[in-house]
Amino acid sequence: MQNSSRSMRPLRIAYLAVEAPRQGHATYAHVHEIVGGLRRRGIRVDLFQPRYASRAARPGLVRRWLEQLRIQLTLFARWRRYDAVYVRAHYSAFPTTLLARITGRSVIEELNGPSADVFIAHPWTRRIGFLLRWLYRTQLAWADGVITVTPLLRSWVEQHIGRRDVDVIPNAANLELFSPSRQARAMLPEKFVVFFGALTPWQGLQTLIAAFDHLDWPASVDLVIVGDGQLRELVAATAARQPRLHLIDRVPYEEVGSIVAHAIAGLVPKNGRGNRHETGLFPVKLFEILACSVPAVVTDFPGQADLVRQHDCGIVVPPEDPPALARAVATLAGSPSQSRLMGLRGYEAIVAEHSWSHRAADTARVLERVAGKRRSMPASRVAT
Repeated sequence: MQNSSRSMRPLRIAYLAVEAPRQGHATYAHVHEIVGGLRRRGIRVDLFQPRYASRAARPGLVRRWLEQLRIQLTLFARWRRYDAVYVRAHYSAFPTTLLARITGRSVIEELNGPSADVFIAHPWTRRIGFLLRWLYRTQLAWADGVITVTPLLRSWVEQHIGRRDVDVIPNAANLELFSPSRQARAMLPEKFVVFFGALTPWQGLQTLIAAFDHLDWPASVDLVIVGDGQLRELVAATAARQPRLHLIDRVPYEEVGSIVAHAIAGLVPKNGRGNRHETGLFPVKLFEILACSVPAVVTDFPGQADLVRQHDCGIVVPPEDPPALARAVATLAGSPSQSRLMGLRGYEAIVAEHSWSHRAADTARVLERVAGKRRSMPASRVAT
């Protein structure tokens, strides 16, 4: 009986997100949905994230580094409580991965993009590119398990790290927050398409704005952009001269669906900047758009284009092609019955296969496989 009770002890996981999961960014949904889903399955999860995650303003680089170090030191102080550490892959999480290797603690790395991502967001880091790539890839090599969000990203790990044990668990949608039944947020335009998420260079915002200015963009359709980020000033300047472009600053995650559900289309015009498309793209926003029974317009990159084509739930356009994007919006605006059918097919696909509940279950299975063996250990050996 004693051994049986020990084997039923809940798995204890430390979830480390050194890059703050801030509202309005896809990382927020991914982190909190997976953490919540694991907890509902009886896994004890402690989330270690920067304190500024809930603040509108992000601190400077040095303060971010210090905060990333602080949360890892906090984790180290509680180290013996956990059966495993789950890390959102980041070069600055190296101290945690190193300690796990030294102490024999299981570590699972979740990879959302190749190591070159940091060079896109912060071009100056190219000066120390060799060091950052080494920190990033060494953690993946040392990990007891690796999860990627696309099949091509798994291939990247196989090619550059030499692993053959990578699990693919894509992004997903919250079916309660993103639903066709969500009531409209006040003051929305009568007829609009929507882009939401981080306003970063690889999201294709320059192409989107050029499409909005193009003659093929239907005059009856407004553009709503929800989010904040590096390109906010560009969007704000366009909104100042174009009254049909509406910029809504960061909206609480729980409220975004009340905007998306009333659009005639959701836009995912990502570009190939930094060759991110070579490892596939399954952006969270795509799943959330489809969960609202809204058709999606996506650029022709592996992953997102495959999903849209497979379920005939939107339109695929060439990347960085404003006229094609404008014509796609016009097509959906001019064919409301066809658009509704596309949205319905997308909704049915998300409900059947792509909810966060599905993803949390898949993640729990990986955790059990990699770290579950510690459940049979006496509690005194894992507690502080």
